[in-house]
Amino acid sequence: MTKLSVNINKIATLRNSRGGDNPNLVKVALDCEKFGAQGITVHPRPDERHIRYQDVYDLKSVIATEFNIEGNCKEHKFVDLVLANKPAQVTLVPDAEGQITSNHGWDTIKHADYLKEIVAVFQQEGIRVSIFVDPVVDMVAAAADTGTDRIELYTEAFAHNYFADRGKSIVAYVAAAHKANALGLGINAGHDLDLHNLKYFAQSIPGLLEVSIGHALISDALYLGLEQTIGRYLEQL
Repeated sequence: MTKLSVNINKIATLRNSRGGDNPNLVKVALDCEKFGAQGITVHPRPDERHIRYQDVYDLKSVIATEFNIEGNCKEHKFVDLVLANKPAQVTLVPDAEGQITSNHGWDTIKHADYLKEIVAVFQQEGIRVSIFVDPVVDMVAAAADTGTDRIELYTEAFAHNYFADRGKSIVAYVAAAHKANALGLGINAGHDLDLHNLKYFAQSIPGLLEVSIGHALISDALYLGLEQTIGRYLEQL
């Protein structure tokens, strides 16, 4: 079964909107685990507009499932944060400063030398590394050359085109997945996956190990409740 990692950034956004500690991020993470999530994902950014750096320390001390920290590894503070907490996985995302949300994968060809170096830094500390990539076979192949353990397929294009032509929308992802499998890379995926498109995506991608879902899942929880929402996402997998 593909694992579900719940991204709790939006919980932190809600908390920060009023200050204080309501909702409590640690309690939500523990509840997600209790309700069946097999991982917790956070994506701290330099301005700490949602996840704060202290949140990472607080979460690392209590999370029993896999902890995944996403972010821009060209930020020295991010690298130091990951090395200090040693999560199960770090996902390298090429965010620009001030970017609202991730909107593209790494150019693993252009940045090959840098990625090789930073992948080794994390792996030397026993941290599994995943590189955020677009569903492009050449980018997957170049990602493998960096020594990374996994890739995370950026799924916004699939989600955007799903209702217009789901068969066409999945083609590039299937090709990328076959390439990753052939090269021995683990496959994660995330961005705009939801209760409408997740099952089809998971059934179509060979070797899909993990999906990271935040915005859609937290939005659904406003109507369904967190426990029922997580249950429904797990059913899709």
